[in-house]
Amino acid sequence: MSYCDLAPGHPFHGPYHDQEYGFPVRDDDRLFERLVLEINQAGLSWLTILKKRQAFVDAFAGFDVAKVARFDARRRARLLDDAGIIRNRLKVDAAIENAKRILALRKTHGSFAQWLDAHHPREKAEWVKLFKKTFVFTGGEITGSFLLSTGYLPGAHDETCPVYGRAMKAGAPWAASP
Repeated sequence: MSYCDLAPGHPFHGPYHDQEYGFPVRDDDRLFERLVLEINQAGLSWLTILKKRQAFVDAFAGFDVAKVARFDARRRARLLDDAGIIRNRLKVDAAIENAKRILALRKTHGSFAQWLDAHHPREKAEWVKLFKKTFVFTGGEITGSFLLSTGYLPGAHDETCPVYGRAMKAGAPWAASP
C-alpha cells in the first residue's frame, strides 16, 4: 500500500500528502526543515514526526538555517531537554552541523536549492553518496525520503493519485528530468 492510499482523510498525513509531499521546495529554511524532519524520523514513524512538527519548528527557531548554525552548547542542552521533539543527541547535533554546512553551500552555490539544482538529475545512489559526503546523519533512507518529499526524485505519488498532476504542474524537478 502506498502513501497515496494511506494519507487521504488522515488528520496529519492527509494535509502533508496533499499540499507538501513531492512538491518543489525552493526556500532554504523549508529545505532544512525537511532534512531535519527526515533525519529525526529515522527509526520512528512519520506520523510521530508530523505530530511533533510544530514543536520542532519552535525548538529550531523556525528552521532558520543561520540561527540554528549559531546554536551553542546551552541551546543544544535545551534541545536535549525538550520533550516536544526527539531528544537524540546524534540527531540534534546533525541538525546544528547540517545548518552550518548549508551556510557553506550558500557561499559556493548561492543557496541549498541551487546546490540541489546543480546536482540534478541524479540516480538515488548517486544522491546518497553526495549527501553522505556533504552532510551528517544522511544515509540512503533519509536522503531518498528527503529527495522524494522535495520533488527531486520521482515516486512521491502514484500516477493515479489526484495529487500527482498538481506536483508535476508545480514544477517538481523530477518532472522536468530527461
